Amino acid sequence: MRILVIGGGGREHAIVLALSRDPAVTALACAPGNAGTAALAEPYAVDVSDPQQIVQLAKEWRADLVVFGPEVPLVAGAADAVRAAGIASFGPSGQAARIEGSKAFAKEVMQAAGVPTAQSLVVDNPAKLDTALAEFGPTWVVKDDGLAAGKGVLVTSDFDAARAHALKLLDGGHPVLLESFLDGPEASLFCLVDGTTVVPLLPAQDFKRVGDGDAGPNTGGMGAYAPLPWAPDDLVDTVVRTIVQPTVDELARRGTPFSGLLYTGLALTSQGPQVIEFNCRFGDPETQAVLALLKTPLAGLLNAVATGSLAEQPPLEWADEAAVTVVVAAEGYPGRTRVDEVISGADLPGVLHSGTRRREDGAVVSAGGRVLSVVATGPDLEAARNAVYERVGQVHLPGSHYRTDIALRAARGEIAVPTA
Repeated sequence: MRILVIGGGGREHAIVLALSRDPAVTALACAPGNAGTAALAEPYAVDVSDPQQIVQLAKEWRADLVVFGPEVPLVAGAADAVRAAGIASFGPSGQAARIEGSKAFAKEVMQAAGVPTAQSLVVDNPAKLDTALAEFGPTWVVKDDGLAAGKGVLVTSDFDAARAHALKLLDGGHPVLLESFLDGPEASLFCLVDGTTVVPLLPAQDFKRVGDGDAGPNTGGMGAYAPLPWAPDDLVDTVVRTIVQPTVDELARRGTPFSGLLYTGLALTSQGPQVIEFNCRFGDPETQAVLALLKTPLAGLLNAVATGSLAEQPPLEWADEAAVTVVVAAEGYPGRTRVDEVISGADLPGVLHSGTRRREDGAVVSAGGRVLSVVATGPDLEAARNAVYERVGQVHLPGSHYRTDIALRAARGEIAVPTA
């Protein structure tokens, strides 16, 4: 099977790495890729926001399957264009991808499906903002209604900060979604979906804030771990039954069936799991941890989703271990970042590339905000943490920073789901 992976981050490196170990894969390409994926897959330049460029590349490279990593091409309808060209595609249609592309649409689907989620209100006019904000609080959740790469959300107990963030979004032409605050720890659950059948992967938890102790602004994600030793034994079954399957069924009822990876961001509240958000693709950096534990060959799973045969697949097999991912970010991230800094240790085992490129002289240099994802596994979270931070210590990027507390509270047994 010839597989073309679209994207160039740590998530795509994790996908490419898993596919490269699958004997069913005879050729592998990644576009645009990065310095890490180039060691495993043929690199090609492509504008991921341009569906026609992706189709042209898929045709010329003779891809049997196109696997989409990021959300931008999916929301732009790239998976539709690839399928229209007669090539199998792992990724939802543009209409189904609105589950991530429009938070207001996602709320509408959830309401119709009876899915538990926070109360919400869309504001598209600054004149209505103060009245709307008065309906929420004392903790305000203010979101960009569109795509924001995980950085368009503000959770704050400061009314003035909530108002300022909302006005900034509105001034930029973005509708604002206000939500009630959900208590309890957060979790991410990835589910493979072929339009009707749902197959869950391991639950994970990511870390959005830039600093230790959840300090500082939101980022695209500074680390993750899987599985969740503190989660209820029936968490996955409950989420699939009360959230994912009803959402999938509602999208199918509307004539826009979802095929691909449905990511559910959850708050495990005292009233049960509730949806924070849906994404229409693998999450980054959770993918790096989850795929490190998957023993089932990935290519067959992705192809089964693309061909509507997921129900025929045997149960997934997982390593009886824990995995931890730590993101190494460039100086200044999530603000303006330094680039073109030489990285040492970038080619060590367990180091996945996100924002990197290889110079003509062979040196690997930084080319983005989240530069590397360092991954390690172990018999439990404490062992995996020790291993990953030992690896992080072998990587050097001038001015870089990373969180030192990824999975720490979970390893110490300090996380619990609140009870009613």
